[in-house]
Amino acid sequence: MTTPQAPHSFPGTPAGPPPGCPAHGADPVGPFGAGGLRRLYGPEAERDAPGLFEKLRAEHGPVAPALLHDDVPIWVVLGHSENLHMLRTHSVYTRNSRRWRLVQDGTLGPDYPLTPLFAWQPICSFAEGAERERLRGAVNNAMQQIDYRGVRRAINRHSNRLVNEFGQDGRADLVSQFTDHLPMLVMLDVLGLPEEYNEQMVDAARDMLQGTETANASNAAIMGILERHVARRRAQPDDDFTSSLLEDEARLTDDEVAQHLRLVLIAAYEATSNLTANVLRMVLTDPRFRAQLNGGQMTVPEAVEQTLWDQPPFSNMLGYFAVQDAELGGQQIRKGDALLLNIAAANVDPVVRPDLEANMQGNRAHLAFGGGVYECPGDDLGRAIADTGVDALLMRLPDVELAVPETDLHWTNSLISSHLKELPVVFSPRQPLELSSSPGQTGASRTDWEISSPAPRPPVAGPVPPQAAPHVPAPPVADGSVATVPAQRRGAWRRLVEWVRGG
Repeated sequence: MTTPQAPHSFPGTPAGPPPGCPAHGADPVGPFGAGGLRRLYGPEAERDAPGLFEKLRAEHGPVAPALLHDDVPIWVVLGHSENLHMLRTHSVYTRNSRRWRLVQDGTLGPDYPLTPLFAWQPICSFAEGAERERLRGAVNNAMQQIDYRGVRRAINRHSNRLVNEFGQDGRADLVSQFTDHLPMLVMLDVLGLPEEYNEQMVDAARDMLQGTETANASNAAIMGILERHVARRRAQPDDDFTSSLLEDEARLTDDEVAQHLRLVLIAAYEATSNLTANVLRMVLTDPRFRAQLNGGQMTVPEAVEQTLWDQPPFSNMLGYFAVQDAELGGQQIRKGDALLLNIAAANVDPVVRPDLEANMQGNRAHLAFGGGVYECPGDDLGRAIADTGVDALLMRLPDVELAVPETDLHWTNSLISSHLKELPVVFSPRQPLELSSSPGQTGASRTDWEISSPAPRPPVAGPVPPQAAPHVPAPPVADGSVATVPAQRRGAWRRLVEWVRGG
């Protein structure tokens, strides 16, 4: 990137760091940078991003100035209502990064490590006005063509195949062996891509989203695969999402189709991988959740919704850009400024959620899928992968238990998400399940090999006063061993399975 002679600053911020500030030192990744503003990268952000954002809220209120990589200034929108206002006022705040002052003046070039996350592309997420309506209409139409019953069967099939690969071992890492791969396998099915791309796509997507030095190369590799796939489907259509986009009356170009495939693939993969891992972590560690499941008070879809509040799959979304001067959260936003949608901070805003221990079942007022004209069109698909995948795993491994103390779990943090590194578990060994034959061929009923959670309770349209969950003493901490769980043990998840089946 091109480095300006003097750092860009926000109106009203000092020209340099305050006396005694760590920014006076030589450490380039200290917590403070230009103008004494907090950095959203470096050790502090990687160690405790939620704590960092709460410091920003305490210091500046619901909208705070901060610094991205290479000390690029940005407004962090922390408040729930402020984020909703930004999402819904698309006449003032757009996702078109060509409106960003630092893009216009050449400060941010194509080699900037976060460029793949915000660079303008011909997709509905970045378009404005009639062009956004045209592109978003095509995506919505293609989403409506998805056979969700078929998708749930695919989720079950892929889930059981993944469990087959480690089920006989009696132990596994559910992140590297399950949640990192299930969403990509399902999305490859939806897009019509061969499963052989699974490993390559997983590695490239993870690298690109972390903003590494090779992020741009990983993005190029993904686009190359998708562009070749679009050319094949243009010549030979099939019954998949790609063909639906190509055949839409909006007449998308091949480049527009490829860019939208990237959008759907990467957003769905990262969001659903994180969501599924976080739901499983809650299942295995949260004593309130376990007690509610034991008592038959919470379905897996409701657990998914609680996780979307507590640990959303995307913690931040980069970025939104002011098309005119405006006031937001007590801050004066200038035309051309960039803003960061902070989903995680908005979900714990004390104004709408004063008690973080309260039960949020039935409340879909979280911002996990955005909002307004830029709301994620694939939220139902993400929920389907998470709740059906978790169901399928618990059906196969009803006595699964965490193999290490909860304090031994760690996350890889990037600007946009926190990714659980490992989720080691133990369980009674299971023999592989035959997946090649249909239920009719084996004499089994469909429910013996394909399961689906009970439907969640009707959602609440807006924020509701949460009710505190009953206090349940935490179970004894395991000693960390990875010994196999006895087969005769009737664990919480066996009781859950019996309840799901009506037993």
